[in-house]
Amino acid sequence: MPSFYTQTLDMRRSSIRGATQLASISGSRVAQTVQHHRNNVQHSIECIATTSGVKLPATHLQASQAALQQLQSTKGVNRYALEKKSSIIAIGLTIHNAPVELREKLAVPEAEWPRAIEELCSYPHVEEAGVLSTCNRMEIYVVGLSFHRAVREVEEWMSRASGVPLEELRPHLFLLRDRDATGHLLRVSGGLDSLVMGEGQILAQVKQVHKVGQNCPGFGRHLNGLFKQAVTAGKRVRAETSISSGAVSVSSAAAELAQLKLPTHNFADSRVCIIGAGKMSKLLVKHLASKGCTRVTILNRSLPRAEALAEEFPEVEFDIHLMPDLMQCVADSDVIFAASGSEELLIHAEDIAGMTSAPEVVGAVRRFVDISVPRNIAPDITPENAGAIVYNVDDLKEVVAGNKEARAQAAAEAEILLADEQVAFEAWRDSLETVPTIKALRGKAETIRSSELEKALNKLGEGLTNKQKKAVEELSKSIVNKLLHGPMTALRCDSADPSAVTQTLANMDALERMFELAADIERDRLAAASSSKQ
Repeated sequence: MPSFYTQTLDMRRSSIRGATQLASISGSRVAQTVQHHRNNVQHSIECIATTSGVKLPATHLQASQAALQQLQSTKGVNRYALEKKSSIIAIGLTIHNAPVELREKLAVPEAEWPRAIEELCSYPHVEEAGVLSTCNRMEIYVVGLSFHRAVREVEEWMSRASGVPLEELRPHLFLLRDRDATGHLLRVSGGLDSLVMGEGQILAQVKQVHKVGQNCPGFGRHLNGLFKQAVTAGKRVRAETSISSGAVSVSSAAAELAQLKLPTHNFADSRVCIIGAGKMSKLLVKHLASKGCTRVTILNRSLPRAEALAEEFPEVEFDIHLMPDLMQCVADSDVIFAASGSEELLIHAEDIAGMTSAPEVVGAVRRFVDISVPRNIAPDITPENAGAIVYNVDDLKEVVAGNKEARAQAAAEAEILLADEQVAFEAWRDSLETVPTIKALRGKAETIRSSELEKALNKLGEGLTNKQKKAVEELSKSIVNKLLHGPMTALRCDSADPSAVTQTLANMDALERMFELAADIERDRLAAASSSKQ
């Protein structure tokens, strides 16, 4: 059965198609067609409630009727004129709503972020794009010229890039718009949406998105400002609350899970191996050492990085190997952590089926803890076919459930800080809305000035010298600039002051009405959107 998400989008698209048809209909047929669409949408709502068993709230029904009335009142109007500014959209999947089997198919390595941004921005209704892809989430942030069409285009890209059919993907997607989207990113950066609440690695990952975006033309002004604000918010949360005090991470949760699953709960009784020597592996070694692990085998593609890791932990004895020794190291280990950047499976069931069983002290079972996304260890490995058990990042929920309860107070304090940061971002974003008005007002004034100057010069005849003509032109410019000084001042404000921004937006609306600028602003906006796609 289609998800409510899918049905809602389909219904919205039906309404959009209806709006397009209305724009091409004239005379008495308008009322007839509006009534037809009202009946169709009402029927769709009833079908959703009947087939899905969902009782729609009264507010949803009222919103649908209001939308139909809006369609009737805006016949013949360009649909984009109804969206005064572009939408910030967040769409993706997280560990909270999608299994690792699906997340790994959509994962985008950091090196591929610029390509993904370029591809997303090639769609006609996507103005800006950013990619946040980690082991726990894959989220796309875009600025869309049209909300519904931009969502459809991002969905198409996600399906094409991952090879996952859209009907399989949609039930797991979250979709947020404007304040909900910006608020979500701020919570992500603050560690409130993490599997391990308060963990610090996500802030570093948000910083990296912002850093990579500086070299991507498609990572534009709005997303640059949003991610910059998110980094600031993440820092404030960790500096001004106790949410990160003694915080666990994915790596520490993995170490705790492995310890929990050992019969003796003691790493001294097991042989530990880590595949990879990056940031996750560094954190793994740190937490393993704190739990009494004194000897670790490290496997990596290159020696320098593994050796640098070993130098940071002199209290731990390291046995360093390159990847060609992978199977031998696995055979000699009881607990194997996978934390590499490989995009392919490194270990399959048949690779370990013939290996000597693990010692009785560890239950005669070899344990794999795979915290890589995409996964490095085949999920079909079982005690029956290979004498081993595989745990992945989704299994970490078992050891972090108590973390959220312990940090509830800190999370509440963080929410207050994040609300302040969101107000600051929204004020900054709203302040950008005056730019088209300033441009349109200056353009209109210049058009009038040039026209009236030409008329005046024609009346004065050919007797004026070039110097006199220039003096008259400078006089016209001076008059216009002095007349515009007051309105222009009213359109500029401190974007960090929400009250000042509110007053400025009121001034903007008044000026647009007084000088009839709406048509000019809309024309310039569509022209800019069109030129950005060429």
